[in-house]
Amino acid sequence: MNYRNYDPKKDKEAVHQIWLEVGWIEKSNSKPMDAMIEGGRTIVVDINDRPECLVVSWMGDIDYLGELLPFSCIAGVTTSLIARQQKIAARLTATRIALDAIDGAAVCGLGMFEQGYYDKLGYGTCNYENMIKFAPKLLNVDVKPRVPIRLSVDDWERMHAARLKRKRYHGSVSATDASPTRAEMIWPRSGFGLGYCDDSGELTHCLWMIGMGKENGPYSIEWMIYRNYEQLVELLALLKSFGDQIRLVTLAEPPAIQFQDFLSTPFYYRSISEKSRFENTVRASAWRQMRICDLEKCLSATHLPGEDIRFNLVLTDPIEKYLDDDIEWRGIAGNYVVSLGQNSGAERGSSEQLPTMKASVGAFTRLWYGILSASVLSCSDDLSAPSDLISMLDRKIRLPRPNVDWDF
Repeated sequence: MNYRNYDPKKDKEAVHQIWLEVGWIEKSNSKPMDAMIEGGRTIVVDINDRPECLVVSWMGDIDYLGELLPFSCIAGVTTSLIARQQKIAARLTATRIALDAIDGAAVCGLGMFEQGYYDKLGYGTCNYENMIKFAPKLLNVDVKPRVPIRLSVDDWERMHAARLKRKRYHGSVSATDASPTRAEMIWPRSGFGLGYCDDSGELTHCLWMIGMGKENGPYSIEWMIYRNYEQLVELLALLKSFGDQIRLVTLAEPPAIQFQDFLSTPFYYRSISEKSRFENTVRASAWRQMRICDLEKCLSATHLPGEDIRFNLVLTDPIEKYLDDDIEWRGIAGNYVVSLGQNSGAERGSSEQLPTMKASVGAFTRLWYGILSASVLSCSDDLSAPSDLISMLDRKIRLPRPNVDWDF
């Protein structure tokens, strides 16, 4: 497969056509796409001297129990209608993953269109995320918010800086470059923001929303940025102040928060709003996936309490079959001796004195990231090990529920 870097001077019209065909943009609003692919790491494949498949990624970091690891996000995979069922998309995506791994990415993530497709590139499904629809007048915070400042798409740089300084949690990711933030802000034309600055004028906590111009909403909170819980409460109080007019707000549940704690009579409003335009609901869905790209780097950042557990790991990685022979990175399949404890690690090889786990990279990523326990993965995913080892891992790996806290 011959791929090349995206060239905006010669390729822009062709890739606009791809995204129009798949319904990702409107003809009159291509600026968000241009911001994403021109600011990202974009490669294309030509058919008849014209780009017909495009993959874009961005680099950043992922928080693993307070340690930051290099992260790659596959932000877009699009194939034109004339290039379907040719395995081009899978191969080009595999190539983008490999190139990012060569450049240092220890973990790679993406948002899937359907469960199963990206498993063949070594991905494992992440945990459920809750999308909450609620009437803002139900918020039970009793803080009086200060008067906020208005934020517009022109504030994308300061908003990106605020996102990078937000309160981080296990599993959260951030993009190094500001282009993903800018693209998200200009994608919907009804976007607007409100926020607060410190005494120096630096933006510290804010909301970016979609829905301006809708008299009664709904508003969709695209992101909520804060550095501490006092700032979170002030943002919720600001949302509550909309309640006289705005009937519904949609919000991704913030990390480490049980949002129902902030709502008065949620079940009552859920029942009386059922099947209405402003229905109050909670919907859980798992649409993100992750895969480890550098096992040694990931485990060296893993620090778990208690005595070390050592075992052989026979790791399979299906991505190699989608990579051209001239690409240096071939996935992470192989035999390892793994140690999990205060100073975890992985070395190539095996030991006859140790129990052996067999796992796909997707299943092992889910175990390492804290999605599911070893015992559950042994019955629901591609992971097997002696029962004693499974029991020890269940007791050892007890992580906070991960939350990427960054849409992709």
